[in-house]
Amino acid sequence: MMKKLTLILLLVVASLMAWAGPALTAKQAFERLKTLEGTWEGKASGDMDVKVVYKVTGAGSALIETQFPGTGHEMVTVYHLDGDQLVLTHYCAAGNQPSMKLKSSDANTLSFDFTKGSNMKPTDMHMHSMKLSFKAADHVVSDWTSFQNGKAGYVAHFDLKRVK
Repeated sequence: MMKKLTLILLLVVASLMAWAGPALTAKQAFERLKTLEGTWEGKASGDMDVKVVYKVTGAGSALIETQFPGTGHEMVTVYHLDGDQLVLTHYCAAGNQPSMKLKSSDANTLSFDFTKGSNMKPTDMHMHSMKLSFKAADHVVSDWTSFQNGKAGYVAHFDLKRVK
């Protein structure tokens, strides 16, 4: 009986892994990110109107994401390759700069986790992880999870559609 349950569990896990697709290399994930170039609009955390602009710069070596451009709470995130790692630095309205690296990926999801930060103590509130989901060619969702006092806090949810 236990062998059958174990076999069933392994089949379920294998099926889920196959459905998600293989992990992307850092370079493949970065190329996927660069397809976001342009202007996106939608809702942040359900009810706040949001605009996000993505721009490829540095001869294709970096992607700049600007959230809430031109407002008092504008924030910038810069994505780039560092050797064989895809990394980001988020220049937050909170005045700190958490950095993250790609933890896991597949064709439709990129997940980043905190590696270090500037202008902050480890216990200060900061963005600690980010998950970006490609829902369709012109629809993405990102979830930015904050961290404070050693534990996860609120999640800033962005549901965006490309402006054509």
